Parts: sequence; structure tokens; C-alpha cells
Amino acid sequence: MYGPYATRRAFLSNMICSVPLLGACGALASTSSSADPRGGSAADVTLRIAPVQLEVAAGQFIRTVGYNGAVPGPLMRFKEGVAATVDMFNETADSELVHWHGFHIPADLDGAAEEGSPEVPAHGRLRYRMTPYPSGFRYVHTHAMAMSDLNRGTFTGQFGFVWIEPRNNPGRYDQEIFLATHEWSPYLTHSEVEQDSSPLPHPPAAEMESGQPHAWEVAYRYYTINGKCLGFGEPIRVKEGQHVLFHFLNASATESVRLALPGHQFLVVALDGNPVPRPQRVDVLELGVAERIDAVVEMNFPGSFVLGSPDDSHRAKGMGIVVEYANRGGSPQWMKPPNSLWDYTVFGENRPVTAPDVVLRLVFRQTGNSQAGFEQWTINGSRYDDRTEPTRLAQGKRYGFVFDNQSDDDHPVHLHRNSFELVDVGGQATAGIWKDVVMVKSRQRVRVNVSPLARGLSLFHCHQQLHMDNGFKILFEAT
Repeated sequence: MYGPYATRRAFLSNMICSVPLLGACGALASTSSSADPRGGSAADVTLRIAPVQLEVAAGQFIRTVGYNGAVPGPLMRFKEGVAATVDMFNETADSELVHWHGFHIPADLDGAAEEGSPEVPAHGRLRYRMTPYPSGFRYVHTHAMAMSDLNRGTFTGQFGFVWIEPRNNPGRYDQEIFLATHEWSPYLTHSEVEQDSSPLPHPPAAEMESGQPHAWEVAYRYYTINGKCLGFGEPIRVKEGQHVLFHFLNASATESVRLALPGHQFLVVALDGNPVPRPQRVDVLELGVAERIDAVVEMNFPGSFVLGSPDDSHRAKGMGIVVEYANRGGSPQWMKPPNSLWDYTVFGENRPVTAPDVVLRLVFRQTGNSQAGFEQWTINGSRYDDRTEPTRLAQGKRYGFVFDNQSDDDHPVHLHRNSFELVDVGGQATAGIWKDVVMVKSRQRVRVNVSPLARGLSLFHCHQQLHMDNGFKILFEAT
């Protein structure tokens, strides 16, 4: 079987030598043998940005934009260090940016306007050649700004799995499954408590109550895993005794997610595609926006179960998928998981970390609302301005970043084109955990170390779409 439910055997037979693009339900979406429409050489990978009509639940259709006619988009498999030609066709009326999240590639290929990456023009095409690195679970998504338009940016279906095959992969599992969470039909509300409301893709000015403006929050009508609400679409089929490797992606625009599988534990083996020093078993996974978790589950509790959110209201809106053992029917069961706190540091090592050459403190604050009613965000007292000179970093030096969250919101912060090592999370020291996104909780400090890998611009931002759109980003330049 292909697609996100690919087995290890199927994976090995479909290495980068053929570079197939596989649709989210296993349909072949594009291959390296496709002809160049202009008569040139064929691309290894073809990505088409085009409108998609997605049925998330019986009779409930979402009109969005996706990749290669599917949501999630194509599962792309590369081989680490082997160059590939990428063709991108934009079949929409808006220019687009395609970001290769977690890749260590040049800025002009990264897919961020702030770094000078070229756009894929409306009804146009962009081709380039890149070398996939590093190995592990990466992903691809739009980097277009949404601002007040909830039909743009990461609110759409423009995201897809990317697996970069390592040079040495023992594959100690029987089945491999890729799952992406996402929410649909967003609307704006002044309350953090979700409530039904008419969608407001372009909000009016913020309402006033007691003379104080209330910032807009985003709520959603539908929650999905791989584009389907709980109970709609095919279940994940497993056999007793199997070891299943799950690749989880939070492809939301704004929401963190927690996931549990009754009667089973997750052996977390990698975070953001990078192996952890100390794999640990946990009952509940937690992913901020754009985070990925690789976890092995031993199928030793036969039955039919809901893999889904511990939040009853989120499961009611669809955040779940059925896991069904062979020869075990019946209604899927849900059991509340044990109370647990997500802690990065349990996967790290207890050892000293080389002190950085330079320490940079980044203070995150919320500074009131815009006239349109959105929270405004600053880093070190400044909102992003493309006229501001980037902060210079020197190759060969080790930088210590202190992420100081002085706000009441959690922030999944992302550094483009680099990975960083977690050093201290909320006062708890750690080592050996490498990520490209880290969730900085409200009123928390997180310290990381990073050594710039390549010359050029690298964007740092909160991956929560509304925060990024409203000032929460800064540009670095390695020289």
C-alpha cells in the first residue's frame, strides 16, 4: 500500500531513484517520468498548487487550495544528499510561496519572501534544483501571509509530508503511517471559548466593551486528521504484534493539538524529524503548530479504538481517526488517557552543553490591537519591518538564543534553514534535542544553541499564522 499508510517494504521499493509523489489516500499524484510541458528535461518532483474540494464529513465540503489535488498533499520521499529537480505549477489567481520546512537549503530555495525566495507566480511555474538535507520527517507548506483573510496562508490545504531517507535506516517497524492534523471553516470570535458563528473572512473593526477593544480569536467548525473528520474515511488497519511507526504533523494555522490512543503508549523516537537521545514512552503527545513527532506504537491491545484528542469538544468536531485491529470489529472505543504533562526534556540528556560564544535575548510581547482588531506582536520591542536591517550572525560561532515569552499566549517559534539544540526549558536543563520549532509556553523562558550553517538570510517567527502576520518575526543574516 502506498501513501501515508506505506509499509517499510513499499517504501524501500520506491526510493528517490524514481521519486514518486503519492497522494494522501495512496493515489499516484505525479512521477519523475512526467514530461516537461516546455519540452525540456523532466523534473524529479512536480507540485501543483490548485483549488481542491475536500469532503471532510458526509456531505460537508470545504473549498480550499491544495497540492496535487489532495489534502494533505503528496507524500514526497527524497534521499538524503541526492539532488532533485522540483517543478511547481500555480493554477490559482494568487502568487504563492512554497516553504520546505526543516530543510537546510539556500535562502533562494527556502520559500520565504523575507529571505528573497522567488514566488510561484499566479498561473505560472517555478523550477529549481535542490539537495534534500537533513534526513528525517520534514514537510512542505505555503508561506503566504493571510492577514485578515482566513482563506489564505496556512488556513488552506497547502501542506504535505516530506520524508528524507537517511543513508542508514534499519527500519525497526512493520508499518509506517503519516498523519496530519488540521482545522477547517475558520471564523473570528472575541471569545477564546469556541462558539458557532458565521464565518468572517474579512473582519469588521473590533467591537468595544467597557471602552476596551477585544482581540479577535480564530475558532473552527471542523477538526480533521488527513483531511477527514472522525468516523469519516478509512480507518488505520493494524495487526496484533505489529510495531507501527507514526509520523505526526500539526499542520494547523493556529492550534496546538494533543493526541492519545486508548490502551497504547507512544515510544517517541524523533522530534521535528531529528532522533532524540533518549526515546521515552508517553500516554499523550502534544504538538504545537508545525511540530512533528515520530513515535512507535506496539499493537498489543486488540480492538477498535479512536486515536484522537483528549478534548471531548475537539473529538466532537472531528479530531480523531479510527485504529482497527484485523478481525476486530465493533464501534471504536475511547478512554480518557492518564493526566500527563508534555515535557521536551525527558527525551534529552543530562550533560553539560558547550557555552555559546554570543547570547541573544529575544523578548516576546503583545502590544495592543490593530484597528482591525488583531493582537500586535513584538520581538525586543519592535514589530517586523522589512526596511530594518537583519541581525548579523557569523558562521563558525555558536549562538545562544534566549526566548523570553512575556505574554499570556504560547508561541511555537521556528527558525528557517537551521536546527537548534534545546539547552533549557522553563528552568530544566537538557541536551541533545534538536528541533526547528519549539513551543515557548506563556511566561516561560527557553534557551537554545544554534550555529549558522550557511550564508544568507534566515527568518525567525512564530508559526501561529495570526501572530506571524501581525509582527512576530525577525530576520537574521549569516555572513
